[in-house]
Amino acid sequence: CQVSSPESGCGGGTAELPFGGRRSAPPMRGAGWGTLRQARKTFLVGRALTDGGGTRRSRPGGMGSGCTKPGRGGVAPCVALDAAQPFDFESKKQKEKNDLEAPAEAAGPGNQRDPDCDVPKLKIGVVGFGTFGQFLAKRFVSQGHTVLATSRSDRYQDLAKELGVRYFSNVDDFCEEHPEVVVLCTSILSTEQVVTNFPFLRLKRNTLLVDVLSVKEFPKKLMLRQVPEEFDILCTHPMFGPDSGKASWEGLPMMFDRVRVNAENPVNKERCHNFLRIFEHEGCRMIPMTCEEHDRQAASTQFITHTVGRMLGDMQLESTKINTKGYESLLNLIDNTCNDSFELYYGLFMYNQNATETLEAMERSFDRTKKRLFDQLHEVLREQLFGDDQPEHILKQQKKLNS
Repeated sequence: CQVSSPESGCGGGTAELPFGGRRSAPPMRGAGWGTLRQARKTFLVGRALTDGGGTRRSRPGGMGSGCTKPGRGGVAPCVALDAAQPFDFESKKQKEKNDLEAPAEAAGPGNQRDPDCDVPKLKIGVVGFGTFGQFLAKRFVSQGHTVLATSRSDRYQDLAKELGVRYFSNVDDFCEEHPEVVVLCTSILSTEQVVTNFPFLRLKRNTLLVDVLSVKEFPKKLMLRQVPEEFDILCTHPMFGPDSGKASWEGLPMMFDRVRVNAENPVNKERCHNFLRIFEHEGCRMIPMTCEEHDRQAASTQFITHTVGRMLGDMQLESTKINTKGYESLLNLIDNTCNDSFELYYGLFMYNQNATETLEAMERSFDRTKKRLFDQLHEVLREQLFGDDQPEHILKQQKKLNS
């Protein structure tokens, strides 16, 4: 690498890059050693860029464009030190701007923004872009929030773009975008693995972490154990889904428990409040409740509903021409419960310590009901066989059953 200077290398000049490019050399004092060191640095960087193999392109208009030299992987253009690099601040911000504008233009008529939404805008990251993750993300976007998503599959790229969501197949890249709120929309069974391996340290230290699982004690204990103390934790359960909340969320229950929110920091408190306002704006019935109380009540409501629905679904009931309203309700129950994966139902059982007791209580109740039916049947048969000649203790038992 040579340095040419109109003043014996001591003034301003140009440094000839190793592969034909030229870079301005600042005026230097002394015998020109500073300029030589700068030229050597330029040479080493240019060499590093080409020795990696393959072809690298300089940004349009950047210094050194059009300069080439055969490298190990073929023809490699020279990139000057002061050319804009792919990961510099300017290019990153331009990429963010383009990514935000493109999905908004591509969003369909079913994903229009709500002009009346006064909820402060948040940058929300969704972890797990399955059915429920998409369901929430679509509503977040409609309120004007910036939504990012990541999942273990690349097949959601196009769908995310249609919804106006920026999708990342790499969880590290997702975290580097620093969402203010991270919503865990994983399945119950995969949550522990996801939380245990999640790169929390790549997020901002005061990020709000939200879970939306159908059980609550399990994720609460898991996150308190695995999530760094600087993070806020909000446990929620939107008690509806893509079927029941398809048209509107008006009046649908939304349970929440502020497990760990830094009360000393007004920013943290306000952010948690603003996230909950998303559901308030949609008309949800907001229910503050501890995770422990939620699981106790859910075992007697949600788990029973899913169990009865799956039992009836296993019977393969069909619609008839003489359906009653009650029978129609049962068919709807089958549809609503069996549309959910068995993995979800198993999670409701496995991760709610109250579910086993509820299942046993249902079994005992069924046995009592069946016994009463057969006892009544035996009574009718005895009456037909023996009439009034039955023993006294049998007659007393019949009166007791009829009372």
